[in-house]
Amino acid sequence: MQQVEVNRSNPAETRLVTCDLPPLGDGEVRLAIESFSVTANNVTYAVMGEAFRYWDFFPATDPARGIVPMWGHARVTESRHPDIAVGERFYGYLPMADTLDVLPGKVTPAGFADMAAHRQPMSPIYNQYSRLAADPEHDPAREGERMIYAPLFKTGFLIEYFLRGEDWFGAGQLVVTSASSKTALSLASVARDRSPHIRRIGLTSAGNVAFVAASGLYDDVLPYEQVEAIARAPSVAVDFAGNGALLHRIHAHLGDALRHSSLVGATHVEARGSGGQAMPGPAPVLFFAPDHAVALFKAVGPQEAGRQMAASWRGFLAAVGDAVVIEKIGGLDAAAERFSAMAAGTIGPAKGIVVEP
Repeated sequence: MQQVEVNRSNPAETRLVTCDLPPLGDGEVRLAIESFSVTANNVTYAVMGEAFRYWDFFPATDPARGIVPMWGHARVTESRHPDIAVGERFYGYLPMADTLDVLPGKVTPAGFADMAAHRQPMSPIYNQYSRLAADPEHDPAREGERMIYAPLFKTGFLIEYFLRGEDWFGAGQLVVTSASSKTALSLASVARDRSPHIRRIGLTSAGNVAFVAASGLYDDVLPYEQVEAIARAPSVAVDFAGNGALLHRIHAHLGDALRHSSLVGATHVEARGSGGQAMPGPAPVLFFAPDHAVALFKAVGPQEAGRQMAASWRGFLAAVGDAVVIEKIGGLDAAAERFSAMAAGTIGPAKGIVVEP
């Protein structure tokens, strides 16, 4: 098998590694990875790899390197599990590789959980694999869109669910950084539909203003240079950029009007430090989507949570599903090159990358 390993200290540095496949153990299943997307979300997995143990899902051959998790589709090529058939297709969390061995447990008509011992300390959300034949979200014509958007969309959905549950901390205005990112667009879409009284303000680079404005998901779109033009009204800030200097400007400008500040991801990797400055206003709080997903499922049940997400997902796709041109590329060497470019921030928001190993 082949897999892409990155330098944990510098995720833009990649290498392609060839490994021997071990024989399958009792109850194990071998998946051939058919496709996965490369997005800024995957860069976040690498940046946050140590803090949230993203490196632990798919161990690399060298402890100084790691395998970045991806979302995608896979097909069973060998099975030693009585309830998983060769040829079945699944959607879920995959390594940047061409093969994955799993140990299915909690098998249902809908899918299974990978019960491999090394994966159990991490959030169970990442260990679920859906059978495409029974998956209500699966659309064969839009597999690319699902890989690119769905994991990010669910994070956006959960952010809105959390903020609405807190009555938006008394704010009437949402300020979003990296507004062109797919997670930010998702949050804006869900907030538009489920919290229409909240004014949505998107901050982005000057070159992306037109793209973000054309989505129609924000009430106002500003370049980063115009942070000080934001009205000093009671606000919630959600930072997807990971740019400490930018977030400091937002806090300093809004002052006491800033009621809550969430940190989600880090799309601007090169500027994620705060430069040692004390942050005015409320202390930023890290938003970890899997914890909020578990809370949602406990509050309303998995079936109702799935229904709500599916309804919002359809609305989001209707708004931006055709805004991104999907580029399909073949081979893990090309995947490594695209991931390096994504980490360096040289791939624009109007392009979605799908890799077919």
